[in-house]
Amino acid sequence: MNTQRRTLLIAIPAASLVGCGFQLRGSASFTYAFQSLFSGFLPTSTLGQEFKRQATAQGLQVLDAAADANKAQVVLRVHQEQRERVVVGTGVAGQVNALQLRLRFRFSLFTVQGKTILDEVEILQQRELSYSESTALAKEYEEQLLYNDMQIDIVQQLIRRLAAVKVL
Repeated sequence: MNTQRRTLLIAIPAASLVGCGFQLRGSASFTYAFQSLFSGFLPTSTLGQEFKRQATAQGLQVLDAAADANKAQVVLRVHQEQRERVVVGTGVAGQVNALQLRLRFRFSLFTVQGKTILDEVEILQQRELSYSESTALAKEYEEQLLYNDMQIDIVQQLIRRLAAVKVL
C-alpha cells in the first residue's frame, strides 16, 4: 500500500504538468536575414571568441580575417568592449568590502556596401561582488566567473539582436 501511495503522489504532479503544456526550455534556434558576418572583435577578445562559438552553432558563418571582410554580407563593428571594476563599499577601516563588476559592449551593424542596419547599440551587464582581503584568491576566481557569465549574457543578447534584423 505504501508503494502505491508513493507512486500516486509522483504521478499526479507529473500528469498535471503534461496537461498544462509545460515543456522544458531548449536551445533557441534563430533565422538570420544574412548568412555571413564579418566580426570586428580583436583576435584576443574572449567576448569575440564566445560570440564566434555561439553564432557558428546557430548556423551563422563568422569571418574574422581582414582579407575576408568583403566576402561577408554584413559587418559587425565593435566600438567598445570594456571591463570595469568599481569599489561600491568600504568598511570602517577603509578596506574594500563590495565591488561592482561591469562589462560594457558597444557595436553597430552595416552591410558591406556601408548601409547602416543597426545604429550604435550599448549592452551593459553588471554584477555585485562582496570582497574580503582574507579571501582575495577565491574572490578573484569568483570575479572571473562573474565576467564569464556577463560575457555569455551579452553574446546571447547580441545574437538575439542580429536575429531581429529582417531586411538588409
